[in-house]
Amino acid sequence: MRLLLAALFFSFFLSACGDDAAVKLNTGDAAPAFSAPALDGRQHDFPAGFAGQPLVIRFWADWCKYCAGEMQAIEEVYRRHPGQIKVVAINAGQDKATVEAFIKKIGVSYPALLDESSAIARRYGVVGLPTTYFVDGQGIVRAKIVGEADAATFERQALALLR
Repeated sequence: MRLLLAALFFSFFLSACGDDAAVKLNTGDAAPAFSAPALDGRQHDFPAGFAGQPLVIRFWADWCKYCAGEMQAIEEVYRRHPGQIKVVAINAGQDKATVEAFIKKIGVSYPALLDESSAIARRYGVVGLPTTYFVDGQGIVRAKIVGEADAATFERQALALLR
């Protein structure tokens, strides 16, 4: 029941109107710029901070039943391709303590960014979790996965960015 309520709240929160109203971001679209702090306090700015490098942008929350397993699968791919695949995991709507506890529990090493107000998630048109965007070095979305995906699918999409 708690998960259902959290999911309903998240859906309502993302659909709220305002300057960050939800958009429909698809393959071929320019990925919106963002700036968000990581758990270590460093600010991550896209696209400026990635200097033309491809980037995988992952939206998640600790209540998402598919997020933990997939984030661990992403970690395996991330470690198999050190320095080639850049990944940021943007938490949608949760506080730093919750994010820290979850990241520690699942043991991933790629940066976890905070989006406590879900403003970045709304700019990206996230309507469900997990959602993953594969962005090329020019800032164009080349693939998008909404919902659960296996490690092989993630790896195939991430490596396609390097071509």
